[in-house]
This record gives sequence, C-alpha cells and structure tokens, in this order.
Amino acid sequence: MVGRLGGQLRVAPSGGIIGWDMGAALAMAWALGVDPAPVAEMLPVIEAVMVSKLNERLEQEHG
Repeated sequence: MVGRLGGQLRVAPSGGIIGWDMGAALAMAWALGVDPAPVAEMLPVIEAVMVSKLNERLEQEHG
C-alpha cells in the first residue's frame, strides 16, 4: 500500500515534502479491501520516515 501512495504526496510551495494525503490513503485502503483502522495507526509513523528521507534527498540534490 505504501508503494502506491507516491502520487498522493503533499508538497509545500517551497518544494519540500509535507506528507501523504491521508484521506486518499484511507480511501485507497478501503478500495483495496484493507481495514482502514490499522492503516490509520501505521501510516503516520511510516509517513514521518518517508518525509524525512525524501526531504534529505531533495536537500542533497538541490542544496
């Protein structure tokens, strides 16, 4: 599921990654037949790591 959320990123005007569109993430979980309760518990933790790593990469690439 996490791999499918790449197109659901929220991006700041500065170009930094803010996070995923959680409404879209939960809708995707429901559409895939995944119970949204554990998704709602786990995604914010995974999202925090993803945001950190992507912003690190952007900083390295663009200074």
